[in-house]
Amino acid sequence: MGFKDKIKGNSNLKKFVHWLLVPKNQARPRRWVSWFVNPFYHKKGKGSSIRKRTRMDVLPWNPFELGNQSTIEDFSTINNGVGGVFIGNQVRIGLGNTLIGPVTIKDDVRLAQNVVLSGLNHNYEDISQPIHAQGVTTKMITVGEATWIGANTVVVAGVTIGRHCVIAGGSVVTKDIPDYSVAVGNPARVVKQYNGHSGVWEKVKNNKPALV
Repeated sequence: MGFKDKIKGNSNLKKFVHWLLVPKNQARPRRWVSWFVNPFYHKKGKGSSIRKRTRMDVLPWNPFELGNQSTIEDFSTINNGVGGVFIGNQVRIGLGNTLIGPVTIKDDVRLAQNVVLSGLNHNYEDISQPIHAQGVTTKMITVGEATWIGANTVVVAGVTIGRHCVIAGGSVVTKDIPDYSVAVGNPARVVKQYNGHSGVWEKVKNNKPALV
């Protein structure tokens, strides 16, 4: 049995190790974890930058990867406490973004300001307990290559956004968005899609997307 398995199999040891890594009732790791553990455990690509005012709630028990030539701008928060965060090459995470894993962002994606991608939901079914005491569920969010997500957009757990999509500012994305689509609104709906036969972007009629 490996060391990680021993920790997972012993509840008291698991609590102790968690306390060593994270202060009680907090999400941010202790400074020694940020300084001496994360730089060796997580991957940061060549030419990439994490701005000084970014909040990195990144811990060693889930992966965090930042590709080559990518940037996480100031005032953003990255949290991998309940799921890995994977950011591809030449990605720009804009000012004030919040990424809560599990999240996968593929190459050449642009996120504008104050975008929220959260792969986490709180359980709430038991009304005899406060919601924060009922645990969480997680589902992966995936953003395809070369997609642009506008400011103040929220993407909920389990959603896949295709490649080369545009998500208009202020949208709330609750369902999957197919490749080469423009989506707007709350909840977001596809209003335009690239038609591979005609070679132009066409309006979606009667909620029937164009052929790609």
